[in-house]
Formats: sequence, structure tokens, C-alpha cells
Amino acid sequence: MADNRKNPLLTTADGIPIADTENAMSAGPRGPLLMQDVNLIEQIQRFNRERVPERVVHANGSGAYGTFTVTHDISRYTRAAVFSKVGKKTETVVRFSTVAGERGAADAERDPRGFAMKFYTEEGNWDLVCNNTPIFFVRDPYKFQMFIHSQKRHPETNLRDPNMQWDFWSLCPESLHQVTFLFGDRGLPKTYRHMNGYSSHTYSLTTAEERVWCKFHFRTQQGHEHLVNQAACNVIARDRESHQRDLIEAIRAQDFPKWTAFIQVMTQEQAQKFRWNPFDLTKVWPHAEFPLIEVGELELNRNVSNYHHEVEQAAFNPNSMPPGIGPSFDKMLQARLMSYQDAHLYRIGVNYRDLPVNRPTVPVNNYMRDGQFGGTIDQGTGFPNYYPNSVEGSPRPDTSYREPAWPLGDVSGDRYDSTTGHDDYTQAGNLFRLMGDEEKTRLANNIAESLGECHDHIIDRQLRHFYKADQDYGQRTSKALGRKPLENVD
Repeated sequence: MADNRKNPLLTTADGIPIADTENAMSAGPRGPLLMQDVNLIEQIQRFNRERVPERVVHANGSGAYGTFTVTHDISRYTRAAVFSKVGKKTETVVRFSTVAGERGAADAERDPRGFAMKFYTEEGNWDLVCNNTPIFFVRDPYKFQMFIHSQKRHPETNLRDPNMQWDFWSLCPESLHQVTFLFGDRGLPKTYRHMNGYSSHTYSLTTAEERVWCKFHFRTQQGHEHLVNQAACNVIARDRESHQRDLIEAIRAQDFPKWTAFIQVMTQEQAQKFRWNPFDLTKVWPHAEFPLIEVGELELNRNVSNYHHEVEQAAFNPNSMPPGIGPSFDKMLQARLMSYQDAHLYRIGVNYRDLPVNRPTVPVNNYMRDGQFGGTIDQGTGFPNYYPNSVEGSPRPDTSYREPAWPLGDVSGDRYDSTTGHDDYTQAGNLFRLMGDEEKTRLANNIAESLGECHDHIIDRQLRHFYKADQDYGQRTSKALGRKPLENVD
């Protein structure tokens, strides 16, 4: 028997030591299995559940960890902590992918490439979901799902069908810009390392007082290298995982891939005068008019140790934007703020952000609780799961993070205070005054029976509301609670 004293002890998922994991428990050497072999049953059950639903798009991907370093100051445009000073480093995880291909599709197929980044900033995670193209096929979110259907498999034959693809494109002339890119040389990059990343969408950058519009660019330092169709066929014949293998091996050899990060900036005044809709995802901003402004450098320098946990379950959310970075009027981006989050909730569960690869590196404090796989992040005890509350030590918002209002023509998009400027007492008082004397007494007694169980500061606060609705309402309830009537209630 091999000496296993130097190896870790094999256990069940509950930590119970296992004596034998090669021979199932049976009734005699040739007999049927016994249901009490719970280790075997657990192994079968876990195996049957190893796969989560694959992504509807971007299903086939590769990932790595890295560092983003600020090289130029852009604090005039944004208060985002990730850009706060030159030399600042932020840990990142990046996932590259093809778009239409399912899990197991060849990396070297002609297809747009995803370039999704998660920055673990001190103000929470920033997820920037990019592609290797600066534009997209459609500008309206109603067409997005239909476009993806046209690129997938025919519902009758389950085959990829060029009739579907070109039927859709020919009926949507806004796709021509992206089609031209896709079927050009850059539509078939040699590897993930030899392509650019573009936010494509327009985002906003904000200081405490001002908002500008922004596009992000990540230019490869490895140089652009592409494949022609026959070369790609040769690569696929040899290695369907060519891009993933290339990324892993380059990082292992410490030939760390790097990209230079830039932004383009457009003011609101420029946006109003621009000859095209600046939030149209099928258009670029000409560099001659909106030059690239260097921001920093992205370097990938560490491979993942568990593909399923760190790549397959990595979830990138366009709505995860720390203070100083925000959305724009781009309709496609607006829809993606919801759709990506919804996809993650379906694929991985409501607590997907508790997984290590998705977990922020800062404390998480909120009022969201429970759900499948909950409890892996301890938000502490002593505060409730609702807001507003008066519980000491509970999380509170900070108005210093307030953004400038959004320009929406005759009105402004803002967080308007829903607690002021409203009469919350007249109608409640009118209802009380409609009641007969005995019903008013029963109302006060019913309230006292419930409210009387509460802390004094809650009782006092609620009594003031009753008095503001009607003096008699407050007095009856005070009496039912065994308290003296309040005076001078504002």
C-alpha cells in the first residue's frame, strides 16, 4: 500500500474522511449496490450538476488576472478612484470570448471577440464589457435578441445558416459598418493577445460638478496580427483551443500581454452639435475630432487556477460602475444594464457576486439577503434587511457620491426627494374622521396592541404622525398606549 501520510486526507463535501473511493459498497462481491453508500451517491449527484447553463452569447471564453496601472492623469474628467493618481495599480480579471460560438467552438473562427474586464477598485467592482470592434450590428435593443438568433442555429436543422445571417443583415443596413469590420482582416485576430478592445458604447465620466461622454479603447502592445481564412482553417484543424492555449502559455512564459488604455471625451455641448447621434452604437467618434487620451496600461500576468470557478462563473455586469463612471443615452447600453444582470441571476444565482472571482475587495453592506447559495459573504449582524431604519450601526448612503443631474431636454434626470412636497396626513385624517366613535377607539386599541411592543423611540416617532393626521387620532392612540398626550406636534 502506498504511504499517503504526506498527502491531504480525502473527505466528503461535509469534511468527513473517506476510506475507499474506488470500490462501491455492495451486497457481496457480485451483489447489487447499497443505498447507504452515500459517498458514491454524492459523487454521482455532484457530477450530474457540474455544468451551469452556458452563456447565450460569449459562451466560449478564456480568462486571466492582471493589473491596471494609471499612466496619465484624467482627474479633470472623473472622480473615479481607479483613476485617482498616476502610478495607481488596480487588480483585474479579464475574460476573452467569441460571440456566436457555443462552448467548445473553435477559437479561430471568424466571429467578433469579447474583451470583458473587472477592476477590483476600492469603491467596488467596475465591469467594462468590451469587444474587439468599436461598433456593433444594431443600435436598438429590440433587434439584439433577434440578431443573436440569426447568428445561432436554425431551429429546424440545428445548423448554422448563412441565409439567416445575411437575411437579417440585408434588412438592417445599420449593420453594414460592423459587417465590413467583421469580414475584413481584423475580424479574424490571430490570438486574443493581438487584438484591441473597445467599449463601443458611450459611457459618462463625472466629477462632483460635471459630466462628459466617453469611449474606452485598449490598444494591443503585441501588434495587430490576423489570420486569413485558410490559415484559420489550418489552425482549427490542429487546435480548436488555439487562443486559450496561446494566452495560458504566454503568461506561463512571463511574456505578459499588455494593452495601452485610452479614452475619447465629448462634452454635452459637442454632443448636441455632433452630426451623428453620438450614442449610436453603429458609429465611431472620429479620432481627428476626438483624439485618444492615454490613461493607463493593462497587463495580464496570472493564469486562473480553476477554469469553472474563475472563468465560466466570472460574471461581468455593465451596470457595475463606481462613482465617477456612469452610463449614457446609448439605447443598447441602457438595455444591457438590465440584460447582463438578469443573465447572471439565471445562470449562477442571485448570490453570484459572492463567488471569489466576482467578489469586491471592499466591504459589502446592503439590505439584500437570502436566496440560493447565500451566506458566503458575512455582512455582519445587528442590522436589519430593510431601509429606512433607525437601527444604530446600519449602512447609510453618503450624499457626497451624488452625481450631476442628467440633461433630458425640458427636464433633468435626477433622484428627486419623494418625501418632501407631499401631504401625507390629510387623507389619513379624513379617513379617521369618517369613523364613528367606537370604531375610532377600536382603531386606537388595535394600533396600541401592536405598536406597544416597540421601542420607545419608534412609538414616539409614530405617535407624531397620528397627531399630524388628526389631534383626536393622536390622543386616542396615546391613551390606548398608556402615555400622556403630546403637545406642540409640528
